[in-house]
Amino acid sequence: MATEDTTTFVLLHGGRHGGWCWSPVARRLRAAHYEVHTPTLTGLGDRAHLLSREIGLDTHVRDLVAACEFEDVRNAVLVAHSYGGMVVAGAMEHLADRIRCLVLLDAHIPRTGESMLDLIGAARAAELVGLANSRGEGWYIPPVGAAYYGVTDPEAAAWLEIRMTAQPLKTYRDPVGSTDRAWDHPSLFVECVPSALAPQTLARARERSAADPRFHYRVLETSHNAMVTDPEAVTALLLEATALPAPAHSSVGESRSSVSAGQLSA
Repeated sequence: MATEDTTTFVLLHGGRHGGWCWSPVARRLRAAHYEVHTPTLTGLGDRAHLLSREIGLDTHVRDLVAACEFEDVRNAVLVAHSYGGMVVAGAMEHLADRIRCLVLLDAHIPRTGESMLDLIGAARAAELVGLANSRGEGWYIPPVGAAYYGVTDPEAAAWLEIRMTAQPLKTYRDPVGSTDRAWDHPSLFVECVPSALAPQTLARARERSAADPRFHYRVLETSHNAMVTDPEAVTALLLEATALPAPAHSSVGESRSSVSAGQLSA
């Protein structure tokens, strides 16, 4: 259990992944004597045996809220990857007082009432629905190869592919509840480039975060699955976030900096 003075990290995975994907980063943070939690959302990862068509976004929001409350998480850096940003945005209505700051690692950041399918563009949304219809019995999205996420190293790709699981389509269709407290919280957005994802998939999240002075903005030169392909750089960014001040109302150019593999530049 963390005290008010201890920084805790809560690392939330994205779609079709699980808490397992954070292990390279979690090991490094624990070696630096931080408390780390890597919850897995219902129906995914090691909880894939619970997969059902009834699992929606609210299920995952409640998963995250419960994990933080049962672990009595306080003074936390809450990190979201990809789809995990949808979950974090909804959960912050209940968790904001426990969270020091947010880190959005190539993550979606919805406004109130938006769904994942709203954010990724009509063409990509239609692709995912079609995939669910053709290979997921109409209600789940099957896992894809690691190359989709930009992971090309054979060993890392094999590690990912043996662990990725299906995603209930309902989690992508459901609109999120209020996200006001997420948008008002100190946040660091990390854009991963070059991304192997379709350009429209994260365009809205990146544009909103770069344009909003409440967000600090960094660019990480690695794949969308940065926690796997460059855990050293991701760990460095998370440690940077522990000292994150309230975002200044400066221009985007002044708040945006680039991070190359294993290095930070201010």
